[in-house]
Amino acid sequence: MDSEDEVPKVLLVEDTEDNRQMMRKLLEMSGFHVVEATNGREAVEVASRARPQIILMDLSLPFIDGLAATRQIRRLPGMSKVPIVAVSAHDTADFHTDALDAGCNAYITKPINYPELETIVNSLLSATY
Repeated sequence: MDSEDEVPKVLLVEDTEDNRQMMRKLLEMSGFHVVEATNGREAVEVASRARPQIILMDLSLPFIDGLAATRQIRRLPGMSKVPIVAVSAHDTADFHTDALDAGCNAYITKPINYPELETIVNSLLSATY
């Protein structure tokens, strides 16, 4: 990251407004710059334009689900290595496997344990940059 990008940019992909607002506030309080998308199609567009350092991807999204959006983002120039954290209410082995197979680096379940999320995000960012 160059000096003007000292604050890591997080793409928060979440279709439920209450969840998105809460996560945005918590991420901003932790010093992250947050950009948002409310569906899978928008997630791909915002990722392409905003070039986030990490993506939090809800898996149950309108238009294109989070797994398909993750696969599309991975094919964008310069986005193949950007960490993507799958966020889902489903906590079963097959959902975890599907997320990792689609290109996610980590998986966290809802309701979000924010200290756990912050640890995952910081760990992935420090491994990447």
